[in-house]
Amino acid sequence: MEYRQKSIKSWAADDRPREKFIDKGHRSLSDSELLAILLRSGNHEMDAVELAKSILASVGNNWNDLSRLTVSDLCKFKGIGKVKAITIITALEIGRRKASQQLPEKPHIRNGKDTFNLMQPIVGDLNIEEFWVLFLNQKNLVTRKERISSGGITHTVVDPRVIFKIALEEAATGVILVHNHPSGNIQPSHPDKMLTQKLKDAGKTLDIEILDHVIITQKSYFSFAEEGAL
Repeated sequence: MEYRQKSIKSWAADDRPREKFIDKGHRSLSDSELLAILLRSGNHEMDAVELAKSILASVGNNWNDLSRLTVSDLCKFKGIGKVKAITIITALEIGRRKASQQLPEKPHIRNGKDTFNLMQPIVGDLNIEEFWVLFLNQKNLVTRKERISSGGITHTVVDPRVIFKIALEEAATGVILVHNHPSGNIQPSHPDKMLTQKLKDAGKTLDIEILDHVIITQKSYFSFAEEGAL
């Protein structure tokens, strides 16, 4: 019998599962191509995709039934050793656990109290100032929270370019500025007010609204929006 070259590397780029994944995205791959990526190689009779098709066919092309196979079951296929079998079972178990979990709920910010409840556990007890930003979508749901800087006891340096770069990446329509006062004084300092105005002006150019600036201490907060200071 003539030996057939089964190396995926010899295929046209569009036919290789990994290259197809990169060029066209994971949704463009068939079930056998996805499984072939885990297998990495086939055997002397089958390439990785053909071997994947054979494995899937044995369970009626059903991922749930495939997940019930043991290491011993998978090792019955020529070209599948313990390492490949464990890789397949591990990937399916990750998928099972993902399916059993709900998507994390995005926090909904309606006022300064909501911001305080979200951020106080993070910055309220710190003995140095940290400056955070909450990035919100049109429904005022937090899509990302990011520490922008960490400084001394009385101040921290904030670069507006960093804030708006992330806002654009997140397609945020609004942001909430947050920082703590380790001293326990919730009143904004003059630099706090100047920074708020500077970021508000910059946001107008990009159509990104500064919704609030909340100063947090251990037990209380100051909201620029609620105090009419925005």
